[in-house]
Amino acid sequence: MRRQVVVTEFLKLRRSAVPWVSLAAILCGPAAMALFMWIIRDPARAASLGLLGTKANLTGLEATWTAYGSYLAVIVGASGMLLLAFIVAYLFGREYADGTARNLLALPVDRTWFALGKLAVAAAWWLVLTLIAILEGFLIGWALGLPGYTTGLGLKVVTNTLVAAAASLLLVPVIAWITVWTRSYLAALGFALGMLLLGDVVGHTGWAAWFPWSIVPMMTGMSGPVSAVVPWSSYLVLGLTFFGGTVAVMLQLRYADNP
Repeated sequence: MRRQVVVTEFLKLRRSAVPWVSLAAILCGPAAMALFMWIIRDPARAASLGLLGTKANLTGLEATWTAYGSYLAVIVGASGMLLLAFIVAYLFGREYADGTARNLLALPVDRTWFALGKLAVAAAWWLVLTLIAILEGFLIGWALGLPGYTTGLGLKVVTNTLVAAAASLLLVPVIAWITVWTRSYLAALGFALGMLLLGDVVGHTGWAAWFPWSIVPMMTGMSGPVSAVVPWSSYLVLGLTFFGGTVAVMLQLRYADNP
């Protein structure tokens, strides 16, 4: 029965357009970075494009694999925090929006398994999106003929991107809890957006290593220079955030008065 809960959560996605929407969203990131790389490779072309070309030059980007790879981690990791929030809010909120929560929670299955099943789907969903984004990034980089590629650099880009994606995933149980607690997509998405903005602010202070939504931007360089060594305390904070959020959403489903 427990396995059926998880399998059913995966089967629910078959007729949904949301996975395709999320795929389109993640694919836009590397494509946008490729556009900037294409522009700044030729200063004359950049100047002819007016504001867009000027903007690309002012960002200090270089048309190299090192720069492109670092921004790939930003796109998948830091920017993916909002996309992940959308995915999790959809998985947990659709039951309330569709009016199926009452029937779902009345089944003779421990309610905690519904939480774990949806989190498992979110993790698998995010892994697929991350791998596709990495593949797209490498294909575009090779197509553009960016200089400076080595096998070691390629492995570093993949590793950094996967680590950033995993760190972002550790934040989603809190979003799941907000969704179940409020029974609303919008509340969860509003919370996620607020934390993303607050994380950027805190990221410019000395407290970035202790605030969960500042750690991923700190790791990827979104809020400043990339941290050479992420302190162990930051990984502890992310782990505690994941654990606390998971426990909260399980308890909310199990003991709260759900419709």
